[in-house]
Amino acid sequence: MPQIKATRETIVRLLSSMADGKEIRQYLKLYADPNHKRLAVIKVGGAIIRDNLDVLGSAISFLYSVGLTPIIIHGSGPQIDEAMKNAGIESVKKDGLRVTDKKSIGLIRNAFLDTNLKLLEMLDNLGVPATPVTSGVFAAAHLDEEKYGQVGKVQNVDIEPVQRILAMNRIPLLLPMGESDEQQILNINADTAANQLIKKLKPHKVVFLTQTGGVLDGEGVIIDTINLASDLEGLMGESWLNEGMRLKVAEIASLLEYLPPSSSVSITSPEELAKELFTYKGSGTLIKKGEAIQHLTSKKQLNCQALTGLIEDSFGKKLKAGYAENLKISHAFTSENNRALAIFSHLKGEIWLDKFAVADDAQGEGLGRTIWRHVTDEFDRFFWRARFDNPIRGFYLNESDGHVNCGNWTVFWVGDFDLKKLPELINAAVEKPASFE
Repeated sequence: MPQIKATRETIVRLLSSMADGKEIRQYLKLYADPNHKRLAVIKVGGAIIRDNLDVLGSAISFLYSVGLTPIIIHGSGPQIDEAMKNAGIESVKKDGLRVTDKKSIGLIRNAFLDTNLKLLEMLDNLGVPATPVTSGVFAAAHLDEEKYGQVGKVQNVDIEPVQRILAMNRIPLLLPMGESDEQQILNINADTAANQLIKKLKPHKVVFLTQTGGVLDGEGVIIDTINLASDLEGLMGESWLNEGMRLKVAEIASLLEYLPPSSSVSITSPEELAKELFTYKGSGTLIKKGEAIQHLTSKKQLNCQALTGLIEDSFGKKLKAGYAENLKISHAFTSENNRALAIFSHLKGEIWLDKFAVADDAQGEGLGRTIWRHVTDEFDRFFWRARFDNPIRGFYLNESDGHVNCGNWTVFWVGDFDLKKLPELINAAVEKPASFE
């Protein structure tokens, strides 16, 4: 019990520096329980181990220090390239897979083992107990021996070796090689092996560590959230999405079909691993199954009872009687299961954001950010207010183009407003009657 208490206190101190109270409560509810061993599967690219080993070690060491034991599976692409070059063996790839002949399979296995050993030694120097898992997990068969050689497809995943290591409070370090029924060693694509492991374990979090730190848009900026239900089709049609990342996103979308609705996949960098795991905003790209977003333009399309319940749940306050019935709605954006919404009306001839709410159990899923993107795509300008102690006031400050503090209220706006009219809008916002009891 003292150890659990100390762990919680460490987490709270960390989160207090980069999260709000609601995020701390959500963390404690999701992670600090007897099932925390299944917190995350972390897939690490070989380039990360080659170029950012110290940073990776610090991130993993932190997780372990607060009582969380991730499962790590790593690749060794650059290490294998170098080993084959030094051996005078040409590296050939087909369909993104490394062609592996009987001459090179031993060399490839040694490169994986060397990478695994470097990771093990680094963690050992940091006082983090870890155990290599170099065989016995992936049962495999030849994918297409004539075309790819000794490349395997996963037939079965035995998680017992992983669970034994976790039971000893040690971090499992897996490499993506399998064994056939004939005891032949087969090379498995690291992402493919990770996906099969994840399908079997069904962890709450899945993290892919890359040097880009996330999915980049056409301007090289990280996309913070991808809601597959509403974003996937449009994203896959973008010309700026490179083929490698396009394939990764498609694989992640397929992977999430096998996981519980609460599961997510994050693409981030080692430097931002803790932030991605422990805060709603995160750092990197969060990919969720998500929910389709509906844009409604008639109050008749809304479920007023569900709307009222969501707002009260999100704000933790009771709405005044008749709020939904009296509200003159011009637009509403809602998730298909009514767990997030943005409601708009008009005030002084301008678009007014009346309520923006996300259900407590949907926090961290990216639904709110997805709705916000739909809103900003639809409206060139709008304004709203929030109390000074609103827990997402920081989000509003980041997303707004301007704001003014007026006593207990802050008035925000997005877009270009007539500066002569702005004081009138601010006054109207402040004087608008409160919605809650």
